[in-house]
Order: sequence, then C-alpha cells, then structure tokens
Amino acid sequence: MTHRFGEVTALNSLSFDVPSGGITVLLGPNGAGKTTAIRAITGAISPSGTIRTFGIDPRVDGDSVRPRCGVVSAKPALYDRLSGRDNLEYAAELYGVARGDIDSRVSESAERFGITHALDHLVGGYSTGMKTRLALARAVLHRPELLLFDEPTSGLDPESSAAVLDLIREMTSLGITVVMCTHLLSEAEGLADHIVILETGSCVCEGPTAQLTRRFWPHDTVVFDAVAPDQLDRIATWPGVVGYDRADLARVQLDDIGRIPAIVSSLVADGVQLTRVEPVVPTLEQLYFAVRSGRGQDRFGRPAAPTAAPTAAPAHAANPARAHANALAGSASQGGRR
Repeated sequence: MTHRFGEVTALNSLSFDVPSGGITVLLGPNGAGKTTAIRAITGAISPSGTIRTFGIDPRVDGDSVRPRCGVVSAKPALYDRLSGRDNLEYAAELYGVARGDIDSRVSESAERFGITHALDHLVGGYSTGMKTRLALARAVLHRPELLLFDEPTSGLDPESSAAVLDLIREMTSLGITVVMCTHLLSEAEGLADHIVILETGSCVCEGPTAQLTRRFWPHDTVVFDAVAPDQLDRIATWPGVVGYDRADLARVQLDDIGRIPAIVSSLVADGVQLTRVEPVVPTLEQLYFAVRSGRGQDRFGRPAAPTAAPTAAPAHAANPARAHANALAGSASQGGRR
C-alpha cells in the first residue's frame, strides 16, 4: 500500500503480514511510517493498493473492522473533566457494549489494568502512567480481536513502561492479536513474536524474530574463557567448529549448540580450567542494526561495516543452555583446583 500526505510519501509500496494470536512489532526510526500503517489497518486513512483486516477491506467497510479493534495511541484522547469510570462507560456505549454488561466490563477492565482505586477520580488528576492504563482498559472494553498500540510507553517512567509492556504481553493469553509500533528496541526485546522493520515507508525486513536472527547468524556462537586462555585455541580444529577467534575471549561458532557439553568435557579432560562458557543469543538491537548494515548503513546512516557475530549478553541474563554450560564449567574449575 502507498499513501502520501501532500508531497510526503508516508507509505511506499508497504507490504507485510500480521500472524494471528501473537505480538507483531513495527520497528523503525521516527518518520518510518509506523503510525500511518496503524491508521491504515483500521481504515482511518485510505492508502492505494490492497489492505485486508480480518479479510475485510477497511477502506470499503471500516464499520465492520473498527468494532473488532482496540487502539491505544501515544497520546490517548481522554476526558480530563470526567472520572475514569465515566470515561470507560462512555467508551463502552460508543463500542456498542450492551447496557446490562457495561458495569461488569468496566470493573473487569479496571481491575485488569490496576486502576480500580482511581475509577471515581477525575482523569485530569491522573499521572501519565495512570492515563495510559486507563487507555488500555478502554481499548479492551468491547473484547476486541486486534489491539493496536502506537508508542504505548511514550512519556512513561521506567517502572510504568515495564508495567504497561507486561500488560500488553498478557493480551495474547486472551487470544488477542497485538500490533505495536515503537522506535525503542528495548521495548520490543522479549515481546515481539514477529517483527516488521520499516524505513521511509517501506518494509525492509519482516518475519519471526528467531527466523530473522538465524538468517543473519546461521551458526550458534559460544564464548569461552579460561585461566590460561591460550589453551582454548585447540578448539579451532575440533569437529563441529565452523569459526574461531580469540581476543580477550574465545568466540566459537558451532554447527550445533548441543556440542557444548562434549567440548567442555574434552577441555576438562585436557586440564583446562574454564572460567566462562556462555552461548550468545543475539539481541533485537543487534538484529535491527544487522538489517541496517545489510542495507549499507550503520545506526547513524553512514556506510556500514559487514555484519559481525553477536556480542555476549550480560552474564546475569537467563538462558538454560548457558546455565547448564556454566555448571559444567564450574565443575571444570573445581576439578582443576583439586
């Protein structure tokens, strides 16, 4: 689909799919077309080309699409001179919720988003975080099938942002499909099942996060360290090792992550005192900039260097494979001391 605002092309032959039941995150810098894409999905604008939401063209039959959607914008329009309850009851009427169900829907939504205690207070006195929670509660009053979030944590403090993202994650457990746009990679990390990277109104890359990661890094990378690091160089010629380099740490690329226990056991048998064994899981930020690099740009829009292997995640990050490997490494160190 393509859409222009005057001389500005906001969407430029944009094409992507949203899998049902998961969280799709639209990523890209400011001005990439994320908000315009959200508006197109609901039929708020009419781009040229083809667009289907629930199999319906929202430009032709938007009245059939919008009741099945919930929308939370970066600056939700709320009535500050009304109470939170009045805001929700009014929205429920607009959504067409049966009068007999409005009270229960309002109570249910308020409880889910933690605003029950403030329902009878004027919204003008709400904090930014509370207003976002109220907007979330309003968006699900009519039990939509699709939720659209446009920069939902804009202006929030870190604690409120984390709480809002947790609530968004909960929506999929209710069978709701979520589309969220953000330029903050930290927001999408651990949240996105499917990502769409936009640039100047076009989709430059889309797919399941794990699948895209494997496209850029086809081999598993593991970081090793030892009391005597040069003893690790023997790994380079072992079966299954497709890449090896050592600077401060030894970085080993494997054809199968399942080889870690055998490698650790062999090193221990050779008397190597391991201090670190850490499978490296590429972050969404690394994936995003790998895509930019593949298009010849770095994060500042300058000519990019070739995509590097992912760097190690913080040592405290949860990873079952790493925990197992570190347990083996610990045994190796103890064995060396004995």
